[in-house]
Amino acid sequence: MKKIGFIGQGWVGKNYADYFEESGFPTIRYALEEPYKANKDKITDCDIVFIAVPTPSTPEGFDDSIVRAAVKFVGKNKLAVIKSTILPGTTRSIQKENPEISVFHSPEFLREATARKDTFSPDRNIIGITENTEKLNKLALEVMEILPKAPYEKICKAEEAEITKYGGNNFLFWKVVFMNMLYDMALASGADWNVVAENLTADPRIGKSHMQPVHQSGRGAGGHCFIKDFAALSEFYGKTTGDRTGVALLATLRNKNIELLKGTGKDLDIIESIYGKII
Repeated sequence: MKKIGFIGQGWVGKNYADYFEESGFPTIRYALEEPYKANKDKITDCDIVFIAVPTPSTPEGFDDSIVRAAVKFVGKNKLAVIKSTILPGTTRSIQKENPEISVFHSPEFLREATARKDTFSPDRNIIGITENTEKLNKLALEVMEILPKAPYEKICKAEEAEITKYGGNNFLFWKVVFMNMLYDMALASGADWNVVAENLTADPRIGKSHMQPVHQSGRGAGGHCFIKDFAALSEFYGKTTGDRTGVALLATLRNKNIELLKGTGKDLDIIESIYGKII
């Protein structure tokens, strides 16, 4: 069996490593924390290396430096599969920087609260490749075959995989903010929000997820992934499209969400880490 390596043992890397280990694959875990930090040199011998390390958004912009550094540990003629969320074009750029290996992007769709379940029973497996060649398609099929089975499986361009991840997270970001606005309108109108939410959920086009404006510690689209991914998408959209109206729309949505978060004291540390104290 192929030897599988993992760089990063957060809730994404850990659960994928658990799956492969429990499936009988020889696995190597490397992270900066004990007991994994001693395994750095062993990653070179792994046939396939899954990379699940942070890609933060900061006041200076999107930062993929940790991913780029992690790729350097992959052995010559081996395969790196990036699980981290990265901007469109990043996989292709990393591939050009590392021609001695193959680099794919396979976005994760895990929810932190149910990460193990989502890993072992995924709804999607998507693998993005940089060139439509026989070699890369064969390698992608090999990766697909060892991943936990999913009802939807797709091999596509790396950029398509990258945008898919941002599209999902940011669609839900928009949904949360919109539901918060509807919630305020319902309260102001004397309507029972639970009835409104139930009515909306019955529409199969809308669904039942992310319908509750008051969630965990407050209101708004919170958590590390939603806030950082929206910041990264907004920055990338502005740089690539030249659409000033769209940029203004994204900025307004950002400001509305920050207003909701700050109004309930939710995730203020995350906001500051991404946007700085000025926000």
